Amino acid sequence: MTGVFFTLVVLFAGTFAFLNGFRDASASVALAVRTRALTPTVGVLLAALFNFIGAALSAAFALTVSHAWVTVPSGDGGLTILLSGLISAVLWGLYTWRRGIPSSSTHALVGGLAGAGLASLVLGGPGVGGVDNSMLFQVVLPLLISPIIAFAGAYLLVWPATWTARYTPPNVVNSRSRRIQAVAAGAVAFAHGLQDGQRTSAVLLLALLASGMSDGTTMPVWVALLTAAMLTAGTLAGGWRISHTIGYRLARIDPLRGFVAQIYSSLILLLGAIGLHWPISTTHTVTTATLGAGSNQPFPDTNRRVVLRILSFWVLTPIVTAAAAVVLALALSPLRGS
Repeated sequence: MTGVFFTLVVLFAGTFAFLNGFRDASASVALAVRTRALTPTVGVLLAALFNFIGAALSAAFALTVSHAWVTVPSGDGGLTILLSGLISAVLWGLYTWRRGIPSSSTHALVGGLAGAGLASLVLGGPGVGGVDNSMLFQVVLPLLISPIIAFAGAYLLVWPATWTARYTPPNVVNSRSRRIQAVAAGAVAFAHGLQDGQRTSAVLLLALLASGMSDGTTMPVWVALLTAAMLTAGTLAGGWRISHTIGYRLARIDPLRGFVAQIYSSLILLLGAIGLHWPISTTHTVTTATLGAGSNQPFPDTNRRVVLRILSFWVLTPIVTAAAAVVLALALSPLRGS
């Protein structure tokens, strides 16, 4: 069954990457479309291009991420953990997309892997290893604090941005801000490819390790190409439900605050991916940066009901995916050989 499980892991990893692009990538250009810095068609093409570039380059960092995330057991047991985690993350991603909720694919995958590892322990097999201080600071902590940093930073950066433009006519400010937003949207899309491409590449590398097809020291070229292709295909397919929530339902956003949110989001994501090798949620970062920038204005029009709904889904994401992965892992246990 090892070959069958490995094939299924590759299939669902590709599905996870496609859904990631479908749900999240258009969110990288949501604000630029909202403020008319880009048309929807140009925005999707821009996101697809830079997502492909970022995802293709993400394989260079996925080796570090895979070792920092978890250590899965070899054989069918490890592949079952990966498969259960992926399926639960995909199902939750589809549900949250249908509801128009910008939830994190990364949180969903981490919760799914944790739940599947717990089920493996219950069955008397090896669970997910590597859950130590290193994983705490490399995976869990960044996922928890990045939304806070994104909100606070975007909120504070609005002040110097508005002070700099205080004597400039509003139409000139809006025009310049839209041009900056077009560039910032590409930066966010590139950072999204780097960040989220690492997730799929790291899972595929763990699958290769579990099946004995790799020693974990090199990243196969086909892994990078598959990740980039599926992420880009999902972006081109376009999932505007979540983008509509970010661009239109969170807060009132003008071009100046839009470019502040996008530039700051791209900096956090790029620093996390390249400098610190931290898995940071693109969705959480863009959403909270948008909320932070939109909140810092004389008459903020923040939709508190939508914000509370999103926060509740963020809390539920790892819990629900972990529970679903436990059920899936238990259901698949009779099929595994070891």
